[in-house]
Amino acid sequence: MIPIDKTDKNILKIIQEDATLTTAEIAEQVGLTTTPCWRRIQRLQESGIVIKKVTLLQPEKLNLGLTVFVNVKVAKHDSSWLKKFAEHTSAFEDVVEFYRLSGEYDYMLKVLVSDMQGYDHFYKRFIAGIELREVTSSFAMEKIKNKTTIPLSHL
Repeated sequence: MIPIDKTDKNILKIIQEDATLTTAEIAEQVGLTTTPCWRRIQRLQESGIVIKKVTLLQPEKLNLGLTVFVNVKVAKHDSSWLKKFAEHTSAFEDVVEFYRLSGEYDYMLKVLVSDMQGYDHFYKRFIAGIELREVTSSFAMEKIKNKTTIPLSHL
């Protein structure tokens, strides 16, 4: 990992909040001129700390008003089956996050769909494609906190 100083930390905070800012605007906020700020941003990108810039969309405005957390227990744990499961699950556009877990469940998916009928359609396609031991779904009733920024206070 490359050393991160206070200025780098401030740059990271700023670009996490708004990646549309110009280098000059970022430089002004952190007290640098444009060229040194640009060099720092390049170093953060080249080191792999900054991995990409994206545009965030409002799911509800695109008829994706139902968030479902799907917990999965699997019957097999050999590497070829796990690879097949990862490929099968990752192929669904509805699956926006996918984690392998410790504990009671083996995997957790975050699925965005329009409504219950949309989830039922996803569920039927999901379970038809691969052998699973158990699938449990929880439906988000209210989004209380949803951040795309990661904490930097430990730096």
